[in-house]
Amino acid sequence: MTGTDMHGLVRRLYPLCRSITGDGVRRTLEIISEYVPLDTYEVPTGTEVFDWTVPREWNIRDAFIADATGRRVVDFQESNLHVVSYSAPVSATMTLDELRPHLHTLPEQPSLVPYRTSYYQENWGFCLAQETLDAMADGEYEVRIDSTLDEGALTYAEHVVPGQVSEEVIVSCHTCHPSLANDNLAGIAVAVALAQSLDNPWYTYRFLFMPGTIGAITWLARNADRVGKVKHGLVLACAGDSGHLTYKKSRRGNAEIDRVLAYVLRDREHEIVEFSPYGYDERQFCSPGFNLGVGSLSRTPYARYPEYHTSGDNPEFVLPEKLADTLSVCQQAFSVLDRDRRFVNLSPYGEPQLGKRGLYDSLGGRSDAKQAQLAMLWVLNLSDGEHSLLDIAERSGIPFDTVAGAASALHDAQLIKE
Repeated sequence: MTGTDMHGLVRRLYPLCRSITGDGVRRTLEIISEYVPLDTYEVPTGTEVFDWTVPREWNIRDAFIADATGRRVVDFQESNLHVVSYSAPVSATMTLDELRPHLHTLPEQPSLVPYRTSYYQENWGFCLAQETLDAMADGEYEVRIDSTLDEGALTYAEHVVPGQVSEEVIVSCHTCHPSLANDNLAGIAVAVALAQSLDNPWYTYRFLFMPGTIGAITWLARNADRVGKVKHGLVLACAGDSGHLTYKKSRRGNAEIDRVLAYVLRDREHEIVEFSPYGYDERQFCSPGFNLGVGSLSRTPYARYPEYHTSGDNPEFVLPEKLADTLSVCQQAFSVLDRDRRFVNLSPYGEPQLGKRGLYDSLGGRSDAKQAQLAMLWVLNLSDGEHSLLDIAERSGIPFDTVAGAASALHDAQLIKE
């Protein structure tokens, strides 16, 4: 997928009203399944998942605030951000003063509609621009939220790309936000494109499309017996804005995924931040009972751009070229991760003669012949079972691709073994 293709997926998903449960999530997964096959799971309301319980399922058909003339002053059909997610059903007539406690605005950003939720405490409310509220006259308003909170299920899905080994890399993105293009949909689009691009990888790659927090906790609870297969992981969010890339380390701080992202990002403007137990679902994968090597990749991190969790986070805020850039970094990182090995030199006493094995001849005509030759010497010298190819690339300053190519040639010549 190109950046334009990914942006098209963002636009297609943008109108759907998603939450942590409900038909909006199901429809989102149906659309994703047109791009990559999915295994979809339904976890019933009331299911205990560690310290949490799967909540009732929420669905909404319509909602509005109408003035005395019947004109909809606030209309869910115009933007699904207008209703507080998980709002209980309401049908009433009330004065503006009675309505105010249920209205949410951003006075400092008067033209934008905020995004608000009430997942685990039954309530209801509307979100609207401060400009709209300022224009509402005193008087009575018809208030309607046509929603349901019923026994149902939490829905999540997986796409698995089989690898040469059963050890896994997980890639996670959240499906619980309504019309928010960068914080939600950009991560989904990059994950889909990344899944499509993988061809016979070394690791098995498991892509997780699930609601934030409760989704990750549910997945971990249902997969606790096999989570030991997870060797590396990455959470994708806020993946398409104009900011530079930001990588948040795993709880371990020195996991292989942390080193790989630092290496891949080293020659571009970026920021690397330490782990904290706040943010996206890396905090669930990195909870102390699991402590997985899972980091998080974004552009401008959550809450650090003015459009975050507002109607300003629309498809125009997401840029195709930035989606493509995020995808490229993910592809580079997983290419390094897939090829990073430790080798042992089978001819460790002095430098083995490369010429008689045709290794020098194989470099003839290459523009980087000298660097490739030097890479062979570095691989031979540091192949002691302790140093990985990434260690060698970092220490030598030679690009990882060149080091990996040298290792492949030396392995074929039976000078090193894994």
